[in-house]
Amino acid sequence: MASVLFVCLHNAGRSQISQALFDRAAGGRHAAKSAGTQPLERLHSEVVEAMAELGLGLSARRPKLLTRELAEWADVVVTMGCGDECPYIPGKRYVDWDLDDPQGQPIEVVRRLRDEIGRRTALLVDELDTAAPQGETAA
Repeated sequence: MASVLFVCLHNAGRSQISQALFDRAAGGRHAAKSAGTQPLERLHSEVVEAMAELGLGLSARRPKLLTRELAEWADVVVTMGCGDECPYIPGKRYVDWDLDDPQGQPIEVVRRLRDEIGRRTALLVDELDTAAPQGETAA
């Protein structure tokens, strides 16, 4: 089982979408968390709305602060716009996804972002499934 940390600036949009879609795609085969370098108090309303359309309720989630412990927990750290504020932990795999911030965007734009994140998380899950050590089953 691989552990993935999704990080963005506010942990109120992209990283929360990523965690939810990754969890759904992984079906418990891998673990995910999300955090932000400057977390807000709540998720962006347009993100909650777009995810509810897929049956994923995020309204109870609260943004979390990125800590060194969270980064150390992860095998893979996916960054989205946090720049130099993301801690570098040697031995971790880092992936940067250049994605626009959904805050204040029309729902159509947030849906496209959500769908792109869904595509990327599905590919990441497939990659992690394929990388499962011999003798372990990926599913």
